Parts: sequence; structure tokens; C-alpha cells
Amino acid sequence: MPAVKVSSTQIPVEHVRITCRRAFAEVRATIEADLPKLDEHIKVLLSNGDQERIKEIEEHGPRLFMFLSRDHGELLEIAGRKRNAVQYEIGNPITASKMTRHNLGAALYAPLRVALLETEAGDVVFEYDRPSSLFGQFENETISEVARYLDRELEAALVKVAG
Repeated sequence: MPAVKVSSTQIPVEHVRITCRRAFAEVRATIEADLPKLDEHIKVLLSNGDQERIKEIEEHGPRLFMFLSRDHGELLEIAGRKRNAVQYEIGNPITASKMTRHNLGAALYAPLRVALLETEAGDVVFEYDRPSSLFGQFENETISEVARYLDRELEAALVKVAG
């Protein structure tokens, strides 16, 4: 048997695009204000197995957190024109743990990536791949159920910001 084996699988991915009615700067400021920064203490609670405190956060805390952001638009200065384009990592480590405990490969998509960008035509849009289509490849109903929950929560958060 060879020391390394490479395999691949094609999966269908549903891409979502939400067009905003507001200016890019306003949408950016709103999403960054609406989604709380990741509370690093949650990771400690998870790693310590503090089920009581995790349940409390899950029931009364934010559904989604902002893990980080990357300004892709400023990277285009090298091409002579900065653009409005930001990539966000959005999710919840508690939710992620509910999937990765069933298949560690789910870590590839947790947290989720969302792009906020302004098109050449001036449209401001959010783009992301629907969580249930990404996580569906693991063929695990528990993971799929959590992914459908993420479908609803992410779309609701972005539609609220876009409106």
C-alpha cells in the first residue's frame, strides 16, 4: 500500500447571494456591530467539558459570532484599485462541536465564510455557500440537522443587516 493516498469527491454546493439596499460602508459597520466577536472563553468551557455553562450560553447567548474578518478589497491596491470586499468567518464553536463530534471533516466548514462585496455595477451583496449543502456530504443526519439550523440563522442575520 502506498504511503499517501489521494481521493476526491464532487459535492453539490448551493451558493446564496443576498443583495443589499444600503451602502457598503453602512452594511459593513452594521454586521460588525450586530455580530459579537467570538468569546474565547467558550472554547475553554468546551475543552473543559463544562456542559452546564455551555447549555446556558447556548440558550441565552448569541446564535452566531464573528470569528474574524479579512479585507480582500485592500489587497487589490496592487492592481491599481482598492475595492470594497470583506470576507468574514461567522459561526459558533458550540454549534461546530455538535458537528465535528460526529465527523472531524466538518471542521473544514466551521466557521462559515461569508463575503460582503460591492460589484462593478455598485450592488452591495453578501455571498456564501449554504451550510446544509456543504455539510450534507458527511451523510450524517445529526450534522445535517445542525447545518439546516445554520442555514436559517445565517440567512436571518444577513437579511437583517442587508435590509
